[in-house]
Amino acid sequence: MPAEVYSRYSPNFPPMPHTSGYAPPAIPLPPIGFGSNAKILDGVKTSKDIRAEVATRVEKLKRKPALAVILVGKRADSLTYVRQKMKAAEECNILAELINFEEDVAQDCVVRKIEELNLDTHVDGILVQLPLPPHLKEEVITVKVADEKDVDGLKPSNMGRLAMRGHEPLFVPCTPMGVIELLHRSNIELRGKEAVIIGASNIVGLPMSLLLLKEGCTVTICHIDTMDVAAHARQADVVVVGVGKAGLVRGSWIKRGATVIDVGINVIPDPGKKSGRRIVGDVHEEVFEKAGYITPVPGGVGPMTVAMLMKNTCDSAARVQA
Repeated sequence: MPAEVYSRYSPNFPPMPHTSGYAPPAIPLPPIGFGSNAKILDGVKTSKDIRAEVATRVEKLKRKPALAVILVGKRADSLTYVRQKMKAAEECNILAELINFEEDVAQDCVVRKIEELNLDTHVDGILVQLPLPPHLKEEVITVKVADEKDVDGLKPSNMGRLAMRGHEPLFVPCTPMGVIELLHRSNIELRGKEAVIIGASNIVGLPMSLLLLKEGCTVTICHIDTMDVAAHARQADVVVVGVGKAGLVRGSWIKRGATVIDVGINVIPDPGKKSGRRIVGDVHEEVFEKAGYITPVPGGVGPMTVAMLMKNTCDSAARVQA
């Protein structure tokens, strides 16, 4: 069965559960029962500023940038993320198209579509929404995206350029770049600082370590085989955590005044909510009392990731039109 194709304005755009439309999440109040020493790093406001800057740049281009988003299946979380990206594209005056394959689509069918988009001169960026169903090989599909359209910045070619001195990637991965941008715009000094990253994923941990290294940090990566993660974290001026385990990082892990970046997104039961659940990060609420700066979940890194995707798509279009 061919993929369903939607623009942002399609009346039959797949519904997103539990909400209508898109509204950036509000910054939460300091946790009940804990101090509020930490200054909140407002990803919602900062991402709004960046999207406005991208929209201004787009006005000066010869044509609007175009982003193609490939989604397989209709996972509720993936649909939520895709809607946020499509809405942000609309705000930035970027053309966005969703190509939605059925859950059981053959791998060759997805690859052929990517190859078709690679050849389309009107498409500036291609994003494959992850995760993919188990029968599809992520490393095979994502690598098919042309380097010059890899606006997610996750291809080995772009990651390799990010890692090597004297080389610059065409695109930097959106989440780590969003973290760095948020730190810069919050006037947080990084040079000479001790940074600990908890989690070594290709999407967050590894590129985050490379960017912090370029910023002049001394970087430690903690992973599944690290013997004492807490001991490493206590020495850090900057802690970035992206593991996917609610409340993993406790207050006792954090040096007073440290900057804490929570990339985790977890859904936990909450009888007090109408939906019966709520979204939390990987950082326990105790950390608000110890940290100097902290990103909330939701409202911290997530909006920055989307803003960086818009920036990368605009950069791609500008490069072609130069």
